[in-house]
Amino acid sequence: MDLRAFYQKIRQLETEIPGSHAVVVSNETPDGGRAGRISEVPKALAARMIVEGKARLATAEESTRHHAGLERAVEDARRAVLLGRASERLLSDADVEALRVALKPGKGS
Repeated sequence: MDLRAFYQKIRQLETEIPGSHAVVVSNETPDGGRAGRISEVPKALAARMIVEGKARLATAEESTRHHAGLERAVEDARRAVLLGRASERLLSDADVEALRVALKPGKGS
């Protein structure tokens, strides 16, 4: 393998990838790589993975679906946090008073 040509291909491909990150789809590899895994990686890593045959650039549709999935996951996480906070605050005044009475030490203690 000509290392000079290998790294030249990586640098060339890196300049062709727009932005600072790229969405890639993994290829099946003999060392256990699974096909179809979508990831967003820095474009230098994307270029290297493509040249090594471990991945390909995602299509516009795949990239859009990936970003939409990430947005849904973030929104679901925010919603779960907000629901957790809301459930922590659902004590009525009567519940608070009952807790005070239960936790109040007796006169003989």
